[in-house]
Amino acid sequence: MSETITRFRIDIRQADLDDLNRRLAAVRWPSELPGVGWSRGVPLGYLKDLVEHWRTSYDWRRHEAALNDIPQFTTEIDGQRIHFLHVRSPQSDALPLVLTHGWPGSVVEFGKIIGPLADPAAHGGNPADAFHLVIPSLPGFGFSGPTRDVGWNSGRIARAWAQLMNRLGYDRYGVQGGDLGALVAPELGRAATGQVVGIHVNAATFGFIPFGDIPDTERATLTDAEQARLAFAKDFLDDQSGYFKISATRPQTVAYALTDSPVGQLAWLVEKFKEWTHPAADLPEAAIDRDLLLTNAMLHWLTGTAGSVANLYYENMHANSWHTAPATTPTGVAVFAQDLPIRRYAERGNNITHWTEFDRGGHFAALEAPDLLTADIRAFFRALR
Repeated sequence: MSETITRFRIDIRQADLDDLNRRLAAVRWPSELPGVGWSRGVPLGYLKDLVEHWRTSYDWRRHEAALNDIPQFTTEIDGQRIHFLHVRSPQSDALPLVLTHGWPGSVVEFGKIIGPLADPAAHGGNPADAFHLVIPSLPGFGFSGPTRDVGWNSGRIARAWAQLMNRLGYDRYGVQGGDLGALVAPELGRAATGQVVGIHVNAATFGFIPFGDIPDTERATLTDAEQARLAFAKDFLDDQSGYFKISATRPQTVAYALTDSPVGQLAWLVEKFKEWTHPAADLPEAAIDRDLLLTNAMLHWLTGTAGSVANLYYENMHANSWHTAPATTPTGVAVFAQDLPIRRYAERGNNITHWTEFDRGGHFAALEAPDLLTADIRAFFRALR
């Protein structure tokens, strides 16, 4: 296995963009019941308008160029290609920090926080809070490409991240992650004990929320905010978790539709940007710019990774390797308005040393509330440098 790190530049073939345009111009649209809005999924009228914008107004080359302004690299770890952004701070003594995205996102999520984290002095901050940033695409996502074998669960990804940081020459660093990244981050703390100085998470679930029934006596001791999180968790399981159940059980079946239809792929992703942003709005782009939503969708579409993205859910649900012993690495949790963690349950398996609750921001905190997320990351790691 080669340990070579290669400079990477996005350069999508024009033939691939032409193929996308043809598909967008020849969509076979479904019917729709009147007056149902978003209650049964993405509305037909909304998606038609978004697709027309994608086909006629969205400029991939402009966004491709903007992404290429960020230093990008690839390397091979454990037989898998790993794509990552690597932004070194102008502060030579900055703390290295791994940022790990989730689903339905990508490395595009971090565009608004890269500058403030890497170069706080240029963004009104204290240069002592600077980070050298390593931002990998999860195996199977985006330019990390489809996974090549089975077994790429959160633990294996964490071990790959530890190898990546060693390969880059970082022997002491922090980790941060949201959603799937909040599964990988604690695993990385276990995989690289002694190197990881702290773990910061947002949009955290497993290990940070209760599972199973909660006795009424215990429920009565929860705050109003915690009760609201339990209610939202129930709503998620009852009404919003279809994508998870399909991905965790039949990822190959769903891959055919999502890989063949760009509109199907877009609807699959944008539904969650509507449901998981905060405050809830009539349209996803009320919280996140429309072109940014499409750039994120493009990273899924152009790389043909719908199946391997879904496989990560399957691998995690069939890993049979979840840790039960409490972690010891200092852990900080940012709880945004749409998040689910409850401290008493998080403390059962994590060494919680920092806990912040916000009244705005949702699942996509780096996009929705970059100021709050940046400030919380800085505050948590300030004591660990």
